[in-house]
Amino acid sequence: MGGYTALYRKFRPMTFSELVGQEHITRTLKNQIITNRVGHAYLFNGGRGTGKTSSAKILARAINCLNPKDGEPCNECEICKAALNGSLTDIVEMDAASNNSVEDIRSIREEVNFLPTKAKYRVYIIDEVHMLSTGAFNALLKTLEEPPEHVKFILATTEPQKLPATILSRCQRFDFKRISNDDIKKRLKIVCEESKINITEGALNIIAILSDGAMRDALSILERCNQDTDTIDEDKVKDLAGIPKTIYVSSIVKNILEYNVEGTIQSIDNILNEGKDLENFVWEILKYVKDMLVYKSSKKAELYSEEEIKEMDDMLNGVSSERLVNLIYSLSEIQNNMKLTTQKSILFQAGMIKLCYNNESSKDSSIGTDSNLEKRIEKIENYLKSNGTRNIETNIVKPSYISNNIEAKPKRVVSEEKSNDVKSKINENDKVSYQGKIEDSWPKIVNDLKQNGKIVLFSNLMDTKATQLNDMTVGIQFPKGINAFGKTILEKQENIHELTRLVSIACGKQMNIKYIDTSTSNVVENSVENDIKNLVNDSDISFNITD
Repeated sequence: MGGYTALYRKFRPMTFSELVGQEHITRTLKNQIITNRVGHAYLFNGGRGTGKTSSAKILARAINCLNPKDGEPCNECEICKAALNGSLTDIVEMDAASNNSVEDIRSIREEVNFLPTKAKYRVYIIDEVHMLSTGAFNALLKTLEEPPEHVKFILATTEPQKLPATILSRCQRFDFKRISNDDIKKRLKIVCEESKINITEGALNIIAILSDGAMRDALSILERCNQDTDTIDEDKVKDLAGIPKTIYVSSIVKNILEYNVEGTIQSIDNILNEGKDLENFVWEILKYVKDMLVYKSSKKAELYSEEEIKEMDDMLNGVSSERLVNLIYSLSEIQNNMKLTTQKSILFQAGMIKLCYNNESSKDSSIGTDSNLEKRIEKIENYLKSNGTRNIETNIVKPSYISNNIEAKPKRVVSEEKSNDVKSKINENDKVSYQGKIEDSWPKIVNDLKQNGKIVLFSNLMDTKATQLNDMTVGIQFPKGINAFGKTILEKQENIHELTRLVSIACGKQMNIKYIDTSTSNVVENSVENDIKNLVNDSDISFNITD
């Protein structure tokens, strides 16, 4: 009793005419066979599942077939049947991924001198040929250049750039192209009819898109979906293919586009409660925004239902392409930062909330007043504090560039009435030797803010630079500008105090700081006129976030 055969093996093309989407190759090969002008070495190159190995098998049978028809193997004669059941020793299939040594190739060199046992030609099909070692390639060269009349080589690879030029020049190269979605759908319909699989047109379309031009991948997805006798529809394909439901992704994107902090926080809670992998989820958000940008430009949204497209249409109302592009870059930055930290949850939460505020947010009337903005920031800080209480220790962590004899003590905030320069007195123990330019120390200062738990301040200082303007002032430059949310955070008196203290320690003397918006050349002084009274985090104690 035979075992189960996978669909992609069961429906492997048996003739050139059954190959999908490679007519430019099959036509040439058939003409060579008909005119008896078959080359001694071929290189089949192309992406996975495009028909390279299938073509090699068909070509090997066709040149040995006792009754070829228009360049096609008959698949009925003694030679064809022996080749199909694997008993024909004259057709040798070799996987270079696992047989890539010099000895493996030397064995071929010894064999080629012997005549075929049954067939007209001894054919060597070497798959994934780019995996051969340098020594193996060198061993193959001479045989490949001048093989005996009864020997043919068919090499197949997905990465021809890894082959030596000496090998490439000895082969007839055929490039297998990506199979179109229409061709994949036509083939899938034939497979479904013969296998008695009920499937909707929409499901066929999604499988074709997911296969990314590979027929084998399309058949594998179809097989995964065919687990019972029910009709295969779009939802079933999405579910079994691992495409997440768009409800979570679209919800958080909708809130971000509407600058809705409260809604974003609620969406974050839902995501965390579902226990989703945050790095993968950020990737899904990024992909969704990319699809929105493509849809806005071309009105193409192949993987989405009519209902989801209508939702996308509503979200795009009033949203510029530039906003979507900036959002993609910001999400990519969040994704990269998450790879570098163990505190993925904190960085994800802070990053998503920050996306609700950018340079465009100041145009939104809903956050136009200082009092409203203060309330929103208070909610954010309350949220971050309540969600991090399990993992927060109130340990003061000294920055790495401060000497062991320096004590990072909380200091009394100097009011603006007493000092417009907002000077932070450095204790005698804090006086350290000058350790280089502030430009070199600044990345360490910003990084230590993250390590010490000052996530909100850290997120607003990312991508900034520091430079010494004069003997008394260090300028903090913001290449991307300072938005309303960032300005409020940066002008908090305790944040000015902390940055002034750290800058002074790094420079080895008392310094003032100045915020510089380099995107508009506007200077934002470190005043405390907009100091927020209702903020939660009103102390100078750094928090150390731990797992």
